[in-house]
Formats: sequence, structure tokens, C-alpha cells
Amino acid sequence: MNEMYNMGLDLHSWSAVAILAMIFLNLFVLISSKDLQKYKRVHSLYLTPLGMTLIGSVLFTGVVMMAAKHLDFTLENIAMIIIGIVLIVLEAKRLKALKYLNAKKEKAFDAYKPFARTLLQIEFVLVLLMSLWMWFVA
Repeated sequence: MNEMYNMGLDLHSWSAVAILAMIFLNLFVLISSKDLQKYKRVHSLYLTPLGMTLIGSVLFTGVVMMAAKHLDFTLENIAMIIIGIVLIVLEAKRLKALKYLNAKKEKAFDAYKPFARTLLQIEFVLVLLMSLWMWFVA
């Protein structure tokens, strides 16, 4: 039983690392993109499904780990739940802004980039701080 719990913790940790890599990839694609149509296509085909799958992976493994600990609501667990909700809300805001971005307006993508970059940076910092807290403090 202990081996399964440890494997679940490892899966949870690696999912968090994968989210960090996905946020970094989103930032890289956003910064390097020049054309809104190509960015929307890459984002809708690859980045959004993969990112949401990774967020779901972290949330699912977290729920399984909480169930294994008999739903023990510690400070770390509550912080992770709040950060999961914040990640979902930030992603929804970023995707909604991208969805309604008018491709015919010349400077629309240039106006969107700082907004999206700020949201991605906030997400990266939140996940990184939570991961560092769990790896080194708890």
C-alpha cells in the first residue's frame, strides 16, 4: 500500500513539473508568434488540450492522494485546491480574451500579448512556489 501511495505522490509531482513546462511552452509560443491566425490554430489544436489535460492530471492525482489520506484537509491541501481553482480561472480568462480577439484589427494581437504574458507568468509563479513548498518544506 505504501508503494502505491509513493507512486501517486510521484505522479502528482511530475504532473506539476509538466504544468510548469507547459506554461513555459505557452509563454515561448506567445512571445515568438507574429501571426494571430497561426497562434490561434496552434493554441486550439495543441496547447489548450494538452494544458487542460495536465491541469486535470494534477487535480485528479491530488484528489486520489487526499482520498488516500482519508480527506485530511491540511494547509498544503487547501493551498493546492485554491491554486487549482485560480489556475482554471486564469486560463479561462486568457482563453476567453483570445476567443474574442478580432483578427482583422491590426494591433489586436499586440494588445493581447502583454495580458496573456502576465497571466502565464502569474500561473508559472503560483505553480513554482507551490511545488517548491511541497518539495522542500513539507
